[in-house]
Amino acid sequence: MIDSTASIHPSAIIEGNVKIGANTTVGAFTIIRGDVEIGENCQIASHVVIKGHSKIGNNNRIFQFASVGEDCQDLKYAGEETYLEIGDNNTIRESVTIHRGTTQDRSITKIGSNCLFMINAHVAHDCVVGNGCIFANNATLAGHVTIGDNVIFGGQAAIHQFGKVGSYAFVGGCAAVNKDVPPYVMAVGNYARPVAVNTEGLLRRGFSKDSIKAIRQAYKTLYRSGNTLEEALSQIELSAEQYPEVKLFADFLKENGRGIVR
Repeated sequence: MIDSTASIHPSAIIEGNVKIGANTTVGAFTIIRGDVEIGENCQIASHVVIKGHSKIGNNNRIFQFASVGEDCQDLKYAGEETYLEIGDNNTIRESVTIHRGTTQDRSITKIGSNCLFMINAHVAHDCVVGNGCIFANNATLAGHVTIGDNVIFGGQAAIHQFGKVGSYAFVGGCAAVNKDVPPYVMAVGNYARPVAVNTEGLLRRGFSKDSIKAIRQAYKTLYRSGNTLEEALSQIELSAEQYPEVKLFADFLKENGRGIVR
């Protein structure tokens, strides 16, 4: 069903069970095919391809040559019904690629709201991306990656399959991330290593000076005090009793999936 207030260019191709919300525009030569739902006030430029099963929220902008909801590149994928879900207020720039999930994992790729994907960024199958994230040109997420809220990826940075990056972290340009990056941490290099707390980013997000001081102390306990992970975690958990922001750091360390950057 296409809302009567939506504006669809005559050359656009729309096939299947497609729903388009009020005041959404679809540009020339765009293809929307399958079980696709697009919300209200979205701007879909020319030459975009959107395939389903995909659900896209409100107030999203998708620029030319983006590919959203395409089959994944996993060789195990055999045409199963898999899904993509995108929130509200995202900007998806030219040539960005976002793939649906696989049945070998959660069957869905999920992106939150208020994110910016710059030119040629890639989000592979089964990724989960939080809110308020920025991915610069050519940033690449391999399959099964989890990204927290308000994370920044520099240009041409890439992360290994099943990797995790905690909220408010900063991954520098051209970084190769083969281990998990804890919340608040700035990681740079090939392979990525921790260099500092993302203090400037925290100030911009309204963190108090006391909270930032506690986070920096937790960082030093983990990376600068010669502690094992277990020793550092016990000390960090004591600070987390007073500072909820530090609890986010401690909880991430407990998961310890692929190991953390060192």
